Amino acid sequence: MYLTKTEHFVQALRKRGIARSHEIEALGISREYLRKLHAQGVVQRLGYGLYSLADFEPTEHRTMAEACKRVPNGVVCLLSALHFHDLTTQLPFEIWLALDRKAWRPRESSIPLRFVRFSGAALEAGIEEYKIEGVKVRVYNVAKTVVDCFKYRNKIGLDVALEALREGWRERRFTMDDLWRYGKICRVANVMRPYLEALVA
Repeated sequence: MYLTKTEHFVQALRKRGIARSHEIEALGISREYLRKLHAQGVVQRLGYGLYSLADFEPTEHRTMAEACKRVPNGVVCLLSALHFHDLTTQLPFEIWLALDRKAWRPRESSIPLRFVRFSGAALEAGIEEYKIEGVKVRVYNVAKTVVDCFKYRNKIGLDVALEALREGWRERRFTMDDLWRYGKICRVANVMRPYLEALVA
């Protein structure tokens, strides 16, 4: 069956979920034609350079998917990772992303973003990949997220880190070995030691 240009584009965008403008151009859709589809209500503009189909049903993690599409080298961390893993009662206003110390970061964004700079093993360890609304989203696993919360306790509060530690341990989301391993990688093992010892006492 022959598909029109629009039908072919709609099929492709439905698979992707969210696409950046340069990805849409790679599908053979010019910016002028994209504006036409937007005016016709076929696509919706989510933010600067981000589009999806107008009838695309968002999930609770839509903003996180948008953020990772906007900053594909970022890793969801700290409060946003806690929320993703259901380890906090807080709903962060911003999407927290870890970036390499020398990595590019957008200066303007329609999505509220908060960046922290990691490097080496502290950046690369403990990453899990998920597919959310067609977008590859990288998130630190539960143990690494808890350790990061202790490392950045001055930014997010020690009470948040302790809540995540207690809940994660109660739900058996990690082992003590996991925490020690990431604690050493992030150079915060000594800070965590009394809290971990109290947990198993």
